[in-house]
Amino acid sequence: MIRVRNLRKVFRVHRKKPGLTASMKSLFRREWIEKVAVAGADFEVNEGEIVGLIGANGAGKTTLVKMLSGIIHPSSGEATVLGYVPWRRQDNFRRQVALIMGQKASMWWDLPGADCFDLLREIYQIPPKQYRESLERLTTMLGIQDELNIQIRRLSLGERMKMELVAALLHSPRVVYLDEPTIGLDLTAQRAVRDFLLEYRRETAPAMLLTSHYMEDIERLCKRIIIIREGEIVYDGSLKRVMQEYAPYKNLQVHLRRGSDPDRQVLEKMGKISRCDPGNICLQVSREKVPEVAAEILRLFPVIDLSIGDPEISDTIERIMAGRSGDSE
Repeated sequence: MIRVRNLRKVFRVHRKKPGLTASMKSLFRREWIEKVAVAGADFEVNEGEIVGLIGANGAGKTTLVKMLSGIIHPSSGEATVLGYVPWRRQDNFRRQVALIMGQKASMWWDLPGADCFDLLREIYQIPPKQYRESLERLTTMLGIQDELNIQIRRLSLGERMKMELVAALLHSPRVVYLDEPTIGLDLTAQRAVRDFLLEYRRETAPAMLLTSHYMEDIERLCKRIIIIREGEIVYDGSLKRVMQEYAPYKNLQVHLRRGSDPDRQVLEKMGKISRCDPGNICLQVSREKVPEVAAEILRLFPVIDLSIGDPEISDTIERIMAGRSGDSE
């Protein structure tokens, strides 16, 4: 449904030196620099997929989403969405896509949700029967039937986000772009949005591209992620594989009998010490050595409890975004 080949976007940015003199000079002669926002992106998103697009601020995520939704033109490269070139903005293309931006409202501030949705019905030329069915289904799923006649400005942030979701999905789009849909929401509202998106995907199977800085969004919604760093895609694959490739170790948490003082020199031979104090040990151990090290710890120390787990996925992805190795060395 979404097909991207060597897509690139370069912005021409005015560079001005500080001071009044430099400001006056810039009126007559400007110095320009080129900033690469997206550098040769290649990927595909299929029907029914929710793909997470992850990167630091300024990495190029939103620029990529804007190109694929037709808001801005690329500098070079190709992209097709449902067989259409997005930036040509044909009516048939726009009727089949939706863009939801958590930081930007798309509804009319002084109107109640019901009136906003009725206007959107006219804009998208949704048949009356389909409109009534979609509106009832979406508002029921999100639990906002009682808020439809309240002005948008009088709703809480979480309620407004739910209204935005209904507005974006009324016309049953086949491709949905979600740019930070849970930003600023409390935990309850975040969970409600995530649950809704999963249920909506199960029922309608659109292709969905999600950007978010909240790893709980990514872990809950996406089986596949794309990591972008300084405009370049540095990883495209499953969440499970990213842990295997970039976090080749596990954490061993050991709780010892009171008064036990573990020998650091012995532990250093087993793995990287994250914590070592009377009664507690935390080691980073390469995955293949975990059984051997766990057995050795049980043999050498008076262990009360031992647990083995993966490192936090957010830490692993942060290292990838920063260009650091995931080794435990």
